[in-house]
Amino acid sequence: MTTRKTISVLLCSWLLSGSALAQMKWNQQYQQYIYQYKDIAIEQMQKWRVPASITLAQGILESGAGNSELTRKGNNHFGIKCHEWRGRKVYHDDDQRNECFRAYDSPYESFEDHSRFLATGKRYSALFKLKLTDYRGWAKGLKAAGYATNPQYAQRLIDIIQLYKLYEYDKAKTYDKFMASHAKDRATTNQPLHVLKIYNKNYYIIARSGDTFRLIGDEIGISYKKIARYNERDKDAPITPGEIIWLKKKQKKAPKEYKDRLHYVKKGESMYSIAQKYGIRLKSLYKMNRLSPDYDLRVGDQLRLR
Repeated sequence: MTTRKTISVLLCSWLLSGSALAQMKWNQQYQQYIYQYKDIAIEQMQKWRVPASITLAQGILESGAGNSELTRKGNNHFGIKCHEWRGRKVYHDDDQRNECFRAYDSPYESFEDHSRFLATGKRYSALFKLKLTDYRGWAKGLKAAGYATNPQYAQRLIDIIQLYKLYEYDKAKTYDKFMASHAKDRATTNQPLHVLKIYNKNYYIIARSGDTFRLIGDEIGISYKKIARYNERDKDAPITPGEIIWLKKKQKKAPKEYKDRLHYVKKGESMYSIAQKYGIRLKSLYKMNRLSPDYDLRVGDQLRLR
């Protein structure tokens, strides 16, 4: 029989857990990390049976959503130390000064090694008897097995999974192979890889200083001439930092949510910049608004997007 004391303890535990989740605020960097790596997490789940939700939550915590020094120096997203590692190494202050950590040539290698580390480690073997959808059991099991020393580690994983609904990925049957393969790429300069984003059934990046179509093409693995053509530009045209650069042929219309919505032209906008913003072909934008290419666009003009 459940005693009054037991009920009190359970209620207190529930309130504390709920309070912790309520205090955790939605973070744009966390969400972008999820968008960037959810497909590789699903791929790893299908290959190694590590829940995608756990992989993403651990990556967020261990790498500071990809912004930690360890991640920037060695592509190490999960804080795995050397432990008989024969590959490249980086040194970083953790529990002790100048500790040895594994280093990787790409984010993909880090995600793959994390899955292998769990799947082949005896201390984590009990986790693989759990269901893929039991993220709570996985989080608590990781803490019990000694993955991290923080006493709140399991709860922090659970809070992240619940706030960002990462548990939905644990039921995924497919993943975006283009996004997953980008994590295998290595940076061609000293800068990190561009973050791939998705909109209007297309992929895009935000241009940085020094970008050219050729450099972007080398990084993404797509002909730079094709990328220029997808963006309706000359292959040697200069690129301005902050520009949207589409990686596939643009759509003829904006997404469905713009069916009954108009775009009101602002100062400094052009038909081209508006087409780029919504991932629409310039010719299609003119056509659906019955305008000719020589039309003098004015501030306040109303444009249909579908």
